[in-house]
Amino acid sequence: QVQLVESGGGLVQVGGSLRLSCAASGSIFSIVGMGWYRQAPGKQRELVAGILSDGRTNYADSVKGRFTISMDNVKKTVYLQMNNLKPEDTAVYYCNARYGFREAWGQGTQVTVSS
Repeated sequence: QVQLVESGGGLVQVGGSLRLSCAASGSIFSIVGMGWYRQAPGKQRELVAGILSDGRTNYADSVKGRFTISMDNVKKTVYLQMNNLKPEDTAVYYCNARYGFREAWGQGTQVTVSS
């Protein structure tokens, strides 16, 4: 089993920055990839950014050039640096980890961008 705990959300003004963190515990040796998803009110959950254990990353088009995902591959802690935040980035952000054929989710952290 893998458990995930997120931190770092909050309220920020347009153009500001936030850094989200997600720490994994449990069977972290089995994790092959981690990522961040977000869900805004009335919308489906969407992938924001993902990273594999070999370092390969992928991003949603809407965040390319503004967000950066990184991972401490030993601790299996994943980070999301969010710069130049926009009101449309407002959502609950969820950490995700894939291990074997299973996946784990964090409890979510609210990010609110005010104009």
